Amino acid sequence: MPVRSGSPLIRIRDRVRMLVEHALDVFTRPGLRGQRVSGDGSADSDGGAVNVADVAGDADGANGLKVGRAWSPRFKISKPAAVSGDTLRYEARDDDAGLELATEVGALKGGSLRIRHTLTNVASGSYMLEGLDVHVPLGDDMTEFLDFCGRHERERQPQRHQVADGMWLREFRKGKPGYAGPLIVAGTEGFDFHNGSVLMVQVSWSGNSTIAVDRDDEQSAGVNAGELLLPGEVVLAKGESYTTPWVMVTASNEGLDGAAQSVHAWERSLAAHPKTQPMTLNVWEAVMFNHDFSKLKKLAEIAAKIGVERYVLDDGWFHLRRDDHAGLGDWWIDPDVWPNGLKPLSDYVRGLGMEFGLWIELEMINRDSDLYREHPDWIMQAGSRTPIEQRNQLVLDLTNPQAFDYVFNAISKVIAETGVDYIKWDHNRFLLEAGTNLRGGAPAVHAQTDAFYRLLDELRAEFPNIEWESCASGGGRIDTGIVEKVSRFWGSDMTDAMSRQKIQRWTVQTVAPEYIGAHISQPVSQQTERTLSLDFRAATAAFFAFGIEWDLTQAGEDDLKKLAAWVAWYKNNRDFLHSGKFVRLDLADPAVLGYGVVADDGSRAIIEHVQYDESLSNRGVYLRIPGLDEHAQYKVRWTAVPQLFAPLESFDTYGPLGDVAVSGQYLMTVGVRMPRCRPETERIFEVVKQ
Repeated sequence: MPVRSGSPLIRIRDRVRMLVEHALDVFTRPGLRGQRVSGDGSADSDGGAVNVADVAGDADGANGLKVGRAWSPRFKISKPAAVSGDTLRYEARDDDAGLELATEVGALKGGSLRIRHTLTNVASGSYMLEGLDVHVPLGDDMTEFLDFCGRHERERQPQRHQVADGMWLREFRKGKPGYAGPLIVAGTEGFDFHNGSVLMVQVSWSGNSTIAVDRDDEQSAGVNAGELLLPGEVVLAKGESYTTPWVMVTASNEGLDGAAQSVHAWERSLAAHPKTQPMTLNVWEAVMFNHDFSKLKKLAEIAAKIGVERYVLDDGWFHLRRDDHAGLGDWWIDPDVWPNGLKPLSDYVRGLGMEFGLWIELEMINRDSDLYREHPDWIMQAGSRTPIEQRNQLVLDLTNPQAFDYVFNAISKVIAETGVDYIKWDHNRFLLEAGTNLRGGAPAVHAQTDAFYRLLDELRAEFPNIEWESCASGGGRIDTGIVEKVSRFWGSDMTDAMSRQKIQRWTVQTVAPEYIGAHISQPVSQQTERTLSLDFRAATAAFFAFGIEWDLTQAGEDDLKKLAAWVAWYKNNRDFLHSGKFVRLDLADPAVLGYGVVADDGSRAIIEHVQYDESLSNRGVYLRIPGLDEHAQYKVRWTAVPQLFAPLESFDTYGPLGDVAVSGQYLMTVGVRMPRCRPETERIFEVVKQ
């Protein structure tokens, strides 16, 4: 059979499309997956909506139901494309299928795009939607792609793949993005932080999602991304619509950092963006569940003395909460621990000049709670059996209006009575068998995610001056959907600085550094029992949303002086660190990490050199700094807390190049040579245009 290279079908197939349709001679995974269900039985007067539970048997079952219709639509443009602000919208329709599809493409500050579809059922009968994906085509030279794997306390670790024929599918089924997140970066062979053409695709959604790379022997490769829908989650009656999450698309000819910087520029334009990220003390590792008022006051006094600006009381303040087996759901202050409420502590903290923050976990419930004993039917479950507990928790069904209202009213009362400036919102359990008892255990992750967004939005409206942090067993809910609503993310429950180096290194691919909570932990890590110097721990955290997670009552005077110096350095530099371009350096030695911030105009940079492990040679590394003015002259000097660093023996006390000026071209192409150092050491230097 002759190849139809000039046929209309081939030309249609090769067009750039944002929805894969089999009707157009394309045989990779279709972007719309679903079917129409109609018939007698439980149909309405229009012959339309049906009870999905009645669907059984063949295409024309004995019960009169008709299934399997409208499964392969071919949409044709029905209205001219229209532009409103920065968004292009076009509408298409398939009259045979009884479906309308609207596609929106929005331009974002920084150069990224975001795309979403809205599907509307315009015919009689219910349309059972199984999936609706946005398609993003890849260039034929994009032969590799990167995504993340990860676990609790080891989030966002990169892994690479080759683009090949067939479909590579990633599903995120845990009810939140999890420790890897719905993200793919495809690019030219060998792309790295600063080289190669890349296309980054992210699903801006905090629930279940799916992302895939698909190619066959005729169809060029593309990325398909959207929400992962569980059976029966979206059934559209006539006139009803479903809108996909936004899918963010970022192109860069300057590697991974170019894509990340584009997303950071958009995030910095958001209303919830932290204009100034306060220096924070969280008392979790200092006291855990042992809430002793006198010790908490002492911690506040020390924190204020060294320059801390925000004090956060973590888990353990509410009814029954003496450990993690009880109390979730009972959102009132425990009178046995706090007989006068939390306001005395809040007032004391504020009187010292700090903000007061509070930890909550509203989406979860313990069996050992008054709420569960009174309303066991308010949990999420797939049927009559109770799901397996995780971290001694079950999930509270926020799709139930009574449960939603209870949580909103209970926590609003606590916030109003206490005086709270900041909320750390945690989510410590995956949504296992997350059905709703309102519909006989039918899946409800989609509705639960919507309810979470609605609860957060209503609390934000009720308390407009509060800033919110997204935490989910550490970095389990970091995505470009929730970033529009919060001002901070807890990067990981791992506070060991060695582990944090690589977690933070890749989390900035999704969110700007000022969002990533990074704390100085105690000298001996609670997670790894590794002992690290204060300077290494501080330098690891200082470029991000800087904080402390340490029992300061156990710190000596020398450590407190060092902490005060680091806090002062952070305050002096945070405006620059949280506004410039975050860069990660490509280095020849895998035992060394390099990263930093470069001003948009190339006038300044602050760069950190990390001797992460033992190098295999004595050659050292060259740190080449991108984004400078090649014709300008610069000086390179030590920064951070110089009195705490003994400069390397081979370097001048002024800086690694001495008190001489060099060109921007030299720094970008030759770089600053750093010799091999001892493992677990860092050096920070500043590059200043003369």
